[in-house]
Amino acid sequence: MVKLIHTLGDHGDDVNCCAFSISLLATCSLDKTIRLYSLSDFTELPHSPLKFHTYAVHCCCFSPSGHILASCSTDGTTVLWNTQNGQTLAVMEQPSGSPVRICQFSPDSTCVASGAADGTIVLWNAQSYKLYRCGSVKDGSLVACAFSPNGNLLVTGSSCGDLTVWDDKMRCLHSEKAHDLGITCCDFSSQPVSDGEQDLQFFRLASCGQDCQIKIWVVSFTHVLGFELKYKSTLSGHCAPVLACAFSHDGRMLHILSGLLDKAVFVFQNTENILYTLTQHTRYVTTCAFAPNVLLLATGSMDKTVNIWQFDVETLCQARSTEDQLKFTEDWSEEDVSMWLCAQGLKDLVGIFKKNNIDGKELLNLTKEILADDLKIESLGLRSKLLRKIEELRTKVKSLSSGIPDEFICPITRELMTDPVIASDGYSYEREAMENWISKKKRTSPMTNLVLPSLVLTPNRTLKMAINRWLETHQK
Repeated sequence: MVKLIHTLGDHGDDVNCCAFSISLLATCSLDKTIRLYSLSDFTELPHSPLKFHTYAVHCCCFSPSGHILASCSTDGTTVLWNTQNGQTLAVMEQPSGSPVRICQFSPDSTCVASGAADGTIVLWNAQSYKLYRCGSVKDGSLVACAFSPNGNLLVTGSSCGDLTVWDDKMRCLHSEKAHDLGITCCDFSSQPVSDGEQDLQFFRLASCGQDCQIKIWVVSFTHVLGFELKYKSTLSGHCAPVLACAFSHDGRMLHILSGLLDKAVFVFQNTENILYTLTQHTRYVTTCAFAPNVLLLATGSMDKTVNIWQFDVETLCQARSTEDQLKFTEDWSEEDVSMWLCAQGLKDLVGIFKKNNIDGKELLNLTKEILADDLKIESLGLRSKLLRKIEELRTKVKSLSSGIPDEFICPITRELMTDPVIASDGYSYEREAMENWISKKKRTSPMTNLVLPSLVLTPNRTLKMAINRWLETHQK
């Protein structure tokens, strides 16, 4: 169940974008302003609204730490703001002076990307505020962009319907027609799948457009084979142009906004099943955002309002655990197992597994005797690594079958958190586990492998309260 818990009606014109940090919600509008709200009670901050832009503000986004907010406008500028006091940190003018339609921070906060109506994409250094790299597409305006979770890839979408993929040096790796009538939005799932050496990486990418379609893609990159973008599926259920899409922070849910005719919000589970359809807005819905550490989502509309929705933990838990448990066992095909092997750095075993028709159910039942005697895997190292990975998989299945929401499980220990803290990468961890991680001189994020901007750990009281409520319900 999803319930509407708050409506914000402070903007004087269409709401174009909304974004969450750990503690704040930002919204921007055709009325030239950006507004900041506290997530504790949804009151507007004293230094809000933020005013600088002379024309409509099209997009706003937080840095991963939440300390900086970026906004971009028809006036041709991308502005960086201090979220704590509302002061302007930098004004970065698009070299061509073209209206800027989209902006996005890189996962490590070192760069800000800004895409403009003339098809130019600029990477700005977020520390020096200087232009770092730039590129351009052949046709159309840039209206969408998204960084891969590790920051190595940037995907842009144009009004002509092209998806273009760039590397971190702004070299164009790939471009193809994705939506006939133009792209409106794109977003990466936050959870990459990669092997230990990062030779092979898979990312899920969602794109939507004026053609009333949402498409799911699989993006892979290897140093040997290069880059590949594969179409995976199309999500149905829309009778109007789809204006926005966003994965939840854990990558499990995809939030879809369908505007114009039906003015509806669709929430998909695992990019397949519709969990909820929300129809509260009275005019076209233009934007959506999931909160990073609480079960909230925000939707903005041409009706000048922003609606805040809250998920029912128990309902989500039941829906996710059943689906995920099946997905990790009987529903895995031989091809799914092959992809999993590649993601774990075990590509050499794909041929053996295919020859022996190993599917998901068979995978979970493998033992060291079967690996050595039946599958004839001679390398002790390979057998040991495979058994460790299978045991990790079994542990995950067990946690999913227990019905514990994934937001409540520490990414390091894979156990229910009792003292959750927020690290500077924006993820929540069990305090003791994260302190042990840092004490071993690991300054990188356990989730992204990027360097942590700070080693400060902030208590996540909201998450702790949610866990306690869940425990009270399930221990009766």
